[in-house]
Amino acid sequence: MAMYVIGLTGGIACGKSTVSKWLREKYQAPVLDADTMAIEMSAPRRPLWQSYVNRYGTERALLSDGTLNREAIGQIVFSDPKERAWVDQMAHPLIRAEAVRQLEGLRKEGACTAVLDVPLFFEAGWQDLADEVWVVYADEAAQIKRLMERNQLSERLACQRIAAQMPLAEKCRRADVVIDNTSDLEAMWAQVDAAWEAHLTAQNERGGTEGAQA
Repeated sequence: MAMYVIGLTGGIACGKSTVSKWLREKYQAPVLDADTMAIEMSAPRRPLWQSYVNRYGTERALLSDGTLNREAIGQIVFSDPKERAWVDQMAHPLIRAEAVRQLEGLRKEGACTAVLDVPLFFEAGWQDLADEVWVVYADEAAQIKRLMERNQLSERLACQRIAAQMPLAEKCRRADVVIDNTSDLEAMWAQVDAAWEAHLTAQNERGGTEGAQA
């Protein structure tokens, strides 16, 4: 049976990473995290690091220890749509290539399911990499509050970062599964468990159909 890929995405500060962790720890699902890939590729002398240095120079792009000054870069990127577009055009192909490489590795290992955790899944046009897409949702008020607390941002900056992404309503419209994380975690866990059980049932049915066709 071919490996089934679930694309996991959502709005910023909606709880996508929490869902990812739950799937990894409770169900031992293989999770490929695009943010982790980006961090690894942003280490000194790696491709993303070099691109930022080339674009902004060492004084703006780097801290004294030679690592990227993420706060300074974030301020540049989220305040200027042209810079945001440049980052997307530069980073997405590099990270996608690494994601494809890791997915192929899981296929060779015989994994039945993989979860591809990508914040900008739709924005980057990665739909062709997944068999179905789950979106983690929270209402805007919850998003703003969580983002302000998590990243120590003002309300203005939090709203600016939310606005830089595709509207969450559009992501939900495109999704196969929507997980609502507006209220409490227990309610969200129940939705995640139900979605995973539905996935397993469908996977078993697909396996049976493939076996009959074979």
